[in-house]
Amino acid sequence: MAKKYHIEKNTVQETLIIPLFGRLVCSERFPSLFADPQAKRICDSLDYDFAEKRKKMESAMGLFGALEVAQRQYDLRCEVNSYLKSHPEAAVVNLGCGLDDTFSKVDNGLCKGYNIDFPDVIKVRNELLPARDRETNLACDLNDYSWMNKIDASAGAVFFAAGVFYYLRRDDVRKLFAEMGKRFPGCVLAFDSCNRRGAKMMRSTWLKEAGITDVDAFFSLEDEQEISTWDKALYSVTAKSYMRGYRDIYRDVRPLHRLMIRFCDNLVKMKIVRVEFREKAC
Repeated sequence: MAKKYHIEKNTVQETLIIPLFGRLVCSERFPSLFADPQAKRICDSLDYDFAEKRKKMESAMGLFGALEVAQRQYDLRCEVNSYLKSHPEAAVVNLGCGLDDTFSKVDNGLCKGYNIDFPDVIKVRNELLPARDRETNLACDLNDYSWMNKIDASAGAVFFAAGVFYYLRRDDVRKLFAEMGKRFPGCVLAFDSCNRRGAKMMRSTWLKEAGITDVDAFFSLEDEQEISTWDKALYSVTAKSYMRGYRDIYRDVRPLHRLMIRFCDNLVKMKIVRVEFREKAC
């Protein structure tokens, strides 16, 4: 029997497996929507007691959190696939990748994959999700723009971030987007966002656990069109509903989860935002 990879409690390793386990739970509870054998394979390879996590995640509210994680990955995968249709050899860049395996799900045999995260995260990833053909794991802080030098965007690039920018200060996000727009003209960025109300709600959960208290200084969006005013390189900004914009799962979930979907759409403004970078002037 292969040796299992040990996950320490209360470490960055444990935070990485929470969204992974959410995907597994969704694939078990909603197999027609979220088939994810990779999530099961990784969880089975871990030396970790999931009993407590399972109890929380299979509660009514916990299951909705798992639905959010799984649907977010589906949404961003749709954006990547859409871009690859017209740019089949593009770079697919996962910003703040954690243990997300989107590249394996979108790989068309021609594109290139880049997964970027902090060194301690990439160390775990290299053990559990070693890079495939045409895929590179990069250990780097997103605010250290040197990672941009390692992206081959000669055939285009689609960047995406799942649950990442909430951890960054608003000014840092603005600077990051502007720099990406200048470095990668004609390329696309997709990510999830919520409004200030949603960010404040997060303060009592994972933001608090991350030691973030000044929520107003961190990234949220009341209106996605604000992004187009940040820099002339960010010329087209569109958004879709997080839970219903790419496929409508409203009728596939229980009544409480339908209520939560309406709450997320109307009061928290959970969205997938797509930013197109302006083509370089001739």
